[in-house]
Amino acid sequence: MACPLEQALAVVVATFHKYSGNEGDKYKLNKAELKELLTKELPSFSKQTSEASLQKLMSSLDCNSDNEVDFQEYVTFLACMAMMCNDFFQDLPDKMPRRK
Repeated sequence: MACPLEQALAVVVATFHKYSGNEGDKYKLNKAELKELLTKELPSFSKQTSEASLQKLMSSLDCNSDNEVDFQEYVTFLACMAMMCNDFFQDLPDKMPRRK
């Protein structure tokens, strides 16, 4: 049986490929694919995301300016999200998620 961290890594990869390539390049997320991923996989985050915010996020993630988010750009986004969650939970030790 895989350890939780191994499972989490597999989910990160599988989630990217679930949405990438529905249109165009199968190894990249276009704006519509990114929006669908955020809406379905990070609903708490995406509820507060306007079309302008989504465009700003897309521009920020798209380091190579090809109007798509590749896997490296996606993982960078997730790493930033994880760091923000860590900072939030550090200040609220009673709410820190614990592994059982």
